[in-house]
Amino acid sequence: MSPKAAAPPALTTPSFEVLPVIDGLAACCTSLLDCCVSEEAATLAARAFKALSDPARLRLFATVAASQTGEACVCDLVDTIDLTQPTVSHHLKVLVDAGLLQRERRGSWAYFRVRNDAVRDLAAILSG
Repeated sequence: MSPKAAAPPALTTPSFEVLPVIDGLAACCTSLLDCCVSEEAATLAARAFKALSDPARLRLFATVAASQTGEACVCDLVDTIDLTQPTVSHHLKVLVDAGLLQRERRGSWAYFRVRNDAVRDLAAILSG
């Protein structure tokens, strides 16, 4: 005896709901032009991100940012990373030139602090 084949499900016609028409895209969508970064801001941000793309510079930047006093002396930074003082100074200069750190000279030592406005600007670009 052969088992009966199940009958295929009955085909139904889909029902469609009529959606309201909204005048213009502004009511539901943001323009791509509203979220774009200006050419100048993109250039500055790219320079900052390029500076931070080096692991040594990222570590130095993070060390300065995490400092209890909000600043760090180059003499202290040399002890936190396995690089010579001239190399650390070079990396710090790149971070200053990229606008991420500011430098203040005190006697024969240089002290560095994070430029909070630059960090805020980068965060704003990333968050759209």
